[in-house]
Amino acid sequence: MGITLERENGTYKVHDLFVEHNHILQTAQTSRLMPLQRNISKHQAVEIEVADDSGIGPKAAHEFLGRYDGRSANLGYTHRDHKNYLQTKRQRDMLYGEAGCLLKYFQDKVVENPSFQYAMQMDCEEQIVNIFWADAKMIIDYAHFGDVITFNTTFGTNKEYRPFVMFVGFNQFRETVVFGVALMYDETFDSFKWLFNAFLSTHKQKQPQTIFTDQDIAMGKAVFEVFTSTWHGLCTWHISQNAIKHLSSLKEEGSSILSDFSSCMYEYEQKPEFEEAFDAMRRKVSKTTWLDSIYMLKDKWAEWYMLDIFSLGMRSTQLSESLNNALKGHLKSNLDISRFLKRVELVIADKREKELQAEFESRKKQPRIGMMAPMLIQASMIYTPAIFEVFKGEYEKYLAAYTIGSNGTNEFVIAIGALEETFTLEEERTVIVNPVDQMVSCSCRLVERIGILCRHALKALDLVNIKLLPKRYILKRWTRGARSGIIQDMHGRDIVENPKLNATLRYKNLCKRFLPLASRAADFEECYLFVEEALHSMSKQVEEKNQR
Repeated sequence: MGITLERENGTYKVHDLFVEHNHILQTAQTSRLMPLQRNISKHQAVEIEVADDSGIGPKAAHEFLGRYDGRSANLGYTHRDHKNYLQTKRQRDMLYGEAGCLLKYFQDKVVENPSFQYAMQMDCEEQIVNIFWADAKMIIDYAHFGDVITFNTTFGTNKEYRPFVMFVGFNQFRETVVFGVALMYDETFDSFKWLFNAFLSTHKQKQPQTIFTDQDIAMGKAVFEVFTSTWHGLCTWHISQNAIKHLSSLKEEGSSILSDFSSCMYEYEQKPEFEEAFDAMRRKVSKTTWLDSIYMLKDKWAEWYMLDIFSLGMRSTQLSESLNNALKGHLKSNLDISRFLKRVELVIADKREKELQAEFESRKKQPRIGMMAPMLIQASMIYTPAIFEVFKGEYEKYLAAYTIGSNGTNEFVIAIGALEETFTLEEERTVIVNPVDQMVSCSCRLVERIGILCRHALKALDLVNIKLLPKRYILKRWTRGARSGIIQDMHGRDIVENPKLNATLRYKNLCKRFLPLASRAADFEECYLFVEEALHSMSKQVEEKNQR
């Protein structure tokens, strides 16, 4: 709105008005972060603390189940349970009453939201072995962002802690999202196979493109058998830790074997270079070592073998590290499981709150653009702020790109100029571009791995006068509209992430309509009596519908 002051009479005059919003509107979930809504959020936080203190104690679970003895006959299984039995006894035991607490917790969650899913596996003695669960938001998140996942078993190896494991990934803001959690009291091949099948069943058999895990033989075998269309990578952080453990003792004066191994993991983009470097490193060791066994798995960790793997830039399972730290104090096996379950809820809720905050901030303002280039403006409107910054970095590097060769058609050799003490050309890449179909392919393979066009491809597009991002290279999972669309659960029902939120929105909408009506009707007795009679009739009809 444009306003001018008419100085003669001291009044303001509107000279220009644009009635459409000039910014992205907040969603129902993010609107509560607006200043006028923050007191409500604080009140909700207090309620969460109270709920955490109340918990679902063993006493409440026993009242629900009777004197639970750990046998499946007393569990009252629902369609959510995967009837799959382990042929041996579980490796770790539950404390008395814990299974009852778990079942009551799960069934309460199903009452809150029918899209909540859980599964339990039994052993040969009909004792609970493994438990998997996912709430509505985990299922929705996986539908949107389940292309690359990591499976973390950090706490499974320490007998002092509950065997808690997680499936996690990245959302459109590169924030960590959880796709499912489990308690694994047995870590054999059969248990991992059951868990992965339960995970896929919950997510309508949608397989990820890529999964990263640590190096466990039983787990790897189960991944190969269940995730049949998924590329399996090994966590480079765990491999690095193993390298330190196995190679540090082999270091001699002036030896660089650890740095050599790191180079093999991250640097070589050509197979001959990788093989030559690994052979040179291997010759520094006189006997058969860990190097030989890890070499057999080179296609799961070496840079050369990952050039065409869609990984979002992920190379490890450390996404869940902050979640692990927040849970660590509540994972002791001797602590009350009800408080553990509530703590898991709070930690995951905290991650989701950060996502909402990122969404809220992204809708308040557009990213700053240093130059008014059409492609940058387009990208700022399409991508989330975090991804736009990544793209902007590639765009700025493209401005330093040189064409150092061409075959005369649409194939170019492009390098990036760098100025330190002297000017040099680096990162030489071959790029093929088709201006008719607006297709571009670069030998660095960045768009195939991360989903964002690289600096070399941007230079090639500019050479053929393509000034906007082609639609085929705008990956939805990185955009502001990444969450658009209706997601259904495994039973074909539309998933409602938060039924209480929908009820609140309906309540607010009715209040907006009823209050003005009451205000107008109250001025005239005839109108008042008419509205009162209508409300009395509606009240009866609403009660009848609620009782059906």
